[in-house]
Formats: sequence, structure tokens, C-alpha cells
Amino acid sequence: MKQLVVLASGNGTNAQALMDACADGRVKAEVAAVVTNRAAIGVLDRAAGAGIPADIVSAEPDEERADYDKRLADRVREFRPDLVVLAGWDRILTAGFCKSFRIVNLHPAKPGTITGLGAIEKAYEAWQRGELRESGVMVHWVPDAQVDAGPVIEWKAVAFHANDTLEAFAHRMHETEHKVIVSAVSAALEQIAIVAR
Repeated sequence: MKQLVVLASGNGTNAQALMDACADGRVKAEVAAVVTNRAAIGVLDRAAGAGIPADIVSAEPDEERADYDKRLADRVREFRPDLVVLAGWDRILTAGFCKSFRIVNLHPAKPGTITGLGAIEKAYEAWQRGELRESGVMVHWVPDAQVDAGPVIEWKAVAFHANDTLEAFAHRMHETEHKVIVSAVSAALEQIAIVAR
């Protein structure tokens, strides 16, 4: 069984979708561990509820990114992941970390559009200004330290509706995230299996 390590920094609804899909066989893998960089957040409770090991690897004050990523990599490596899944991870990873694992990232935007944190809010504001007609959700490979820019595995469009509120749009985006993370991780695992043949 392929092993996944999920890196998450928030409530963990996307991690939950992936844990559920592994548990019911839609994804042919196990979530070996959840690792977060923040204490007292929802993803830790979700991992505990699923009986999945969870760990907090917090950055020390004034710690260099490379030093933090080395500590993070050492911890992640202990779980021997076939794939590392960034599901709401809020730190930019260094090239050194990216070269250590096969990594995919879930990002709430269409490929090649909005990068970084706050993409849902930024897309909504752009729609209000008449600059966007739709946004989307993608999962992409993370081969290097570029932000939200690796080869796309899967993406789905999420349209804006007339008189949309940010809350309604964000809800549709999150529902789409929960579906795309499951199908894209399955596709990523199939790609890994093909390369290994």
C-alpha cells in the first residue's frame, strides 16, 4: 500500500477528504501521517479522530527556511512516504525539500493565474472588478521552490454566479477542492507507478 504524508496548516477539511478516500478505498493508499507547522488547529483533531499519527514541526524564531525544511524533511522521511500532499500548507518549501520527495500541492486557483495565499479572496475581488469570469482548483506537482507553478495533474473550473457572495463562492471552491484532491492524488499515484515499472 502506498504511503502518503499530508502537510497542512489549517482546519484540515482537504486532509479529511483524502483520509476518507483512503479509508473507503477510493484512493489506493494510506495516510501514514499528518504533519503541521501550527499547534492547536483542526487538522490535528481530524488526524486523531482517524487514528492517524500527527506531528507538529513549528519554525523556531529567526530560523532560516533551509534549516526549518531540513528538520521538516527529517520528520517526514521517518514515515517513508511515496507521496507528500500539501493540503493547505502555508509555507514556501525550499528546493532542497522539494528534491527529497515526490510532492503534490492543492491550490485554489486556475493554473497560471493567482498564486500564493488568499487565492479565493483574490479571485473574488478580481471577479468583482470584472477581470475574471471563473476561478478553479488545481493539484500540481512541486518539483522546485516555485510557488503554485509545477506541472498540473488535474484542475476544475469554478464559475462565479450572479450576485455571488464571497462566502457562497468559497463554499463552492472548498467543495471542489475536496473532490479534486482525491482524484488528483489517485492520478499522481498512478503516474508514480508507471514511472516505477
